[in-house]
Amino acid sequence: MYTLLHLDSSPLETSFSRELAQEFVKTWKARHENGRVIYRDLAESAPKPLDAAWISAADAPPAARTEEQIAVLAHSEELIAELEQADEYVISVAMHNLSIPSTLRLWVDQISRGGRTFTFAPEGPVGLLKGKRATMVVASGGVYELGTPAGEYNFVEPYLRAVLGFLGITDVTFVTAGGSAQVAFGVIDRETFLEPLLEKVREAASGALSGE
Repeated sequence: MYTLLHLDSSPLETSFSRELAQEFVKTWKARHENGRVIYRDLAESAPKPLDAAWISAADAPPAARTEEQIAVLAHSEELIAELEQADEYVISVAMHNLSIPSTLRLWVDQISRGGRTFTFAPEGPVGLLKGKRATMVVASGGVYELGTPAGEYNFVEPYLRAVLGFLGITDVTFVTAGGSAQVAFGVIDRETFLEPLLEKVREAASGALSGE
């Protein structure tokens, strides 16, 4: 069954990134009537931070892990299983202090594991999550898209592209809602601001956008 993994990371239920990701899922469901959606709200249930016990368990050979070490890695295994089961991902991201939300970073830490989502070859690291497609829906108060005057402050897109690529996911599309602070300041109303962006996520969900 064709499966979509939907992750939200903004702590705000009314966030632009969440609304746009929801539109993506709505369009995706219409296109994949028999598809399945796995949903996880990272803000509501944040992944656990890595600690010494986690690192020790992850470094131990799988066959030699104790019951305690297996239990320590259970949450990581659950998150990785969702990535493996899904054929496609949509992740909503709010820009926080020029980077990604801390909850999303915790998720990245939990799912980046040698022997599970990447391995090492003589020529360097090799991602194991091949053949997947990801759409990243990013919202920011200012305009930080690459190529704009403030683009040098955008650490969201380069970081996420690097992390996903490291894990083997290279078919990545970004839909960016830059300048959302205009809505809060009354420069533009929410509906007008979102209209072209909603169309973009619909195109991304239908496969019309790829790799932007």
